[in-house]
Amino acid sequence: MTGPPAAQGRSRGTEQEQPGRGASPHPGSTDPLSPVRHAADLTPLGAWLAAATDRLRAAGVASPRADAEQLAAFVLAVPRGRLALLDDVTAAAARRLDDLVARRAQRVPLQHLTGVAGFRHLDLTVGPGVFIPRPETESVVEWALTELTGSAGARRPGPLCVDLCAGSGAIALSLAAELPGATVHAVEVDPAAVVWLRRNIAGTGFPVTAHAADIAAALPESLTRLAGTVDLIISNPPYLPDADRHTVEPEVGEHDPARALWGGPDGLDVVRTVVGVAARLLRPGGLLVIEHADGHGVSAPELLRADGRWSHVADYRDLAGRDRFVAGRRGASREPRS
Repeated sequence: MTGPPAAQGRSRGTEQEQPGRGASPHPGSTDPLSPVRHAADLTPLGAWLAAATDRLRAAGVASPRADAEQLAAFVLAVPRGRLALLDDVTAAAARRLDDLVARRAQRVPLQHLTGVAGFRHLDLTVGPGVFIPRPETESVVEWALTELTGSAGARRPGPLCVDLCAGSGAIALSLAAELPGATVHAVEVDPAAVVWLRRNIAGTGFPVTAHAADIAAALPESLTRLAGTVDLIISNPPYLPDADRHTVEPEVGEHDPARALWGGPDGLDVVRTVVGVAARLLRPGGLLVIEHADGHGVSAPELLRADGRWSHVADYRDLAGRDRFVAGRRGASREPRS
């Protein structure tokens, strides 16, 4: 999704007061901060933000002011931090903003309205059909990166990494961006999500290989040939228990793909599949990292320990103090415990 035309806001001060900010002395300037506007065509930005915030708050949006500001920054094609430099917006911009706020009040995700989701150092293209990456997953990636770059077992040049249940490619692309020389594979089953995955790989230019594959079925040859050689398997699989279907926020339940959310009665059905695939692909000592629901802080590590093919199993919390992911290293045993 692209931003709207510029020339939709008026900056505080005059051209003389704001040198170097790109203001134009010519009427009809297309600079978003141009002071040249007719008052009759303008809406005070501060008043619009206040009204939009109230509307979003009444609709139950969790961060109404932040969302209003991000929508304004998107429509005006300026960084959010520069909104303070604007006094007014054009009538056309105000109409578009009102439309976006109305949709946000209907609990359409902010990222679907702007077409972008930020994740670590990346701006990813997202929309209907793909899971929107969450901030808490960033801490999972951070931990895995630290393990790979700081542990003797993974200091070999160019680690081989596989992201299972890759969705938009947030994890895989972060690994490729932040691990120079890494070979990264991203595996996704949902055809709609694969479209977004490939779009983000092409858009960022990072060397990630996409696989459209169902890890619960027979793995394709492109993955089986990696057996016993992978340094890192990382996954943010569907992990919400089915019983939570009526408790999630509308942005999640109505807009994230169901296939990316629900993990069976206990939320661990896909996690079990990931564990089995990881045991097949990882080299001895290779690292497995799986994100899980905050209610899985005991059951997820127990699952790995009971499997019998994992050492150094531990569970870790995110920055909010919630149980967030389990990790372990591939042991010597080739078969799971019966």
